Amino acid sequence: MSPVLPLLLACAQVGDSGLARPVPEVVPAAPALRRLTEAQYHSAIRDLLGPDLVLPSRLEPDVQVEGLLSVGASVAMVSPWGVERYEQAALDLVEQALESPDNRVVMLSCEPSELDDPCLERALDEFGLRAWRRRLTEAELDRILGLVEGITLDSGELDIGLLYGLGALLQSPHFLYRSEHGLDPAGAALTDYELATRLSFLLWNAIPDQELLLAAEAGELSTDEGLEVQALRMLEDERAGQGLRNLLTELYTLYELDDLDKDPLVFTHASAELGPAAREETLLVAEQLLLDEDGDYRRLISQNRSFVDPRLAALYGIPAPDPEGFGQVWLDPDQGRRGLLGQASVLAQFSHATSSSATLRGKFIRSVLLCHEIPAPPGDVDTTIPEADSTSPTLRDRIAVHMENPSCSGCHLLTDPMGLALENFDGVGRWRDSENGATIDASGELDGETWQTPWELPEVLAEHPDLGPCFSENVYRYAVGHSLQSGEEELGEWLAVEFEIADYSYRSLVLETVMSPGFRNVGAYE
Repeated sequence: MSPVLPLLLACAQVGDSGLARPVPEVVPAAPALRRLTEAQYHSAIRDLLGPDLVLPSRLEPDVQVEGLLSVGASVAMVSPWGVERYEQAALDLVEQALESPDNRVVMLSCEPSELDDPCLERALDEFGLRAWRRRLTEAELDRILGLVEGITLDSGELDIGLLYGLGALLQSPHFLYRSEHGLDPAGAALTDYELATRLSFLLWNAIPDQELLLAAEAGELSTDEGLEVQALRMLEDERAGQGLRNLLTELYTLYELDDLDKDPLVFTHASAELGPAAREETLLVAEQLLLDEDGDYRRLISQNRSFVDPRLAALYGIPAPDPEGFGQVWLDPDQGRRGLLGQASVLAQFSHATSSSATLRGKFIRSVLLCHEIPAPPGDVDTTIPEADSTSPTLRDRIAVHMENPSCSGCHLLTDPMGLALENFDGVGRWRDSENGATIDASGELDGETWQTPWELPEVLAEHPDLGPCFSENVYRYAVGHSLQSGEEELGEWLAVEFEIADYSYRSLVLETVMSPGFRNVGAYE
């Protein structure tokens, strides 16, 4: 464990006066079942059955609520079609694992030779503990053993019995859903096993490992010291990278880049590989920056260091640092590209198939990075932007009509100034000085702060007073699976201040979130 992390957590709780700031009381939200997202399902399957599997590509679709799939998981249901898909996937996956000696070692804690072998019960019990994130009751284990025995006797093959027994565990709601109901229907602390699951999916986007399950079984997670020890251990583990990746993939909707739709006749640098490469750039930068001891979230917005492969290097007009894969580059201020807003993951995603979009890019900044509400446009509003001509060659000229129309200006005045600051980047993120022969004006203003170039905008955004509180609220919502409730608002404000005191350290924010009463408790049943 790094010696810096406990000190970092302690310092984050001390204000300017030198005295610890007490954590506010919380009225937690009502408990809920959270269905595994597709990414969580795949992660759990790899941990349970082994890495070398053909994973299902079509399961019950994820649901996005308030910008996060992890919040949508609290309201996601399973349709009859979805039940069939989960059943088929469970049997297909277990069959693959049974056929692979390497995967059998991952899946089975011991190798049973016959029905009377004591190893059989032990293997099913241990697999059930990992899959359901809690110990099976005696009745539940007996039921699975009975299923394995009956099918084995009918078929004459133990592996067929194991196929259906293990498959049944993976079809169960106890696997497909995360139980977060606590010890008391009137509202109380989560159980240790529920805390282990919530902690593991937050920090690793994966099921708990053996050490965390043992800590839960021993009742250690219900103590401050025990929970902190596990959280610090898990942040030091390399799997913290995949947890951060999933958080940002949801928050920045990076999963949309798999289906990036661009007209190759307009954007010659567009290809099927561009979206995944752009996503990887953003996640590599975030991993290296935010998982450091002093990883300042604001630098994700403003730093001039990135990671690119040859495809992105060609798009950005810079030498490729590595001919085969991703390598580190330092971006030149003269080229204007900087931070998250200069990456193709944002620039290409929040554009149209044949053009850039000041509105989509500005909406991303306002709603995702600053958590500002943008009113929905009127149902009958005309969103058509005039074609370029000699009097209006640039997008700034052409969207001026929206600024003049009262039914449009309310929204566009909130979004378009930031989006226009990124107009030097076309619809896939390639730099351009002009549009239709006219020089692009990238100047603008955000809540009283101005800039002249796209290089200056990230500086303005990084110092915006709502950037830190927005991220801390999103981390909390991601962790607990629901929007900030009225009884949690004071805690949300407290976390935002602690985040600022800790110099916007991602690790400190995660630790404060984990140790907060909102993370560890649930309210009464509604």
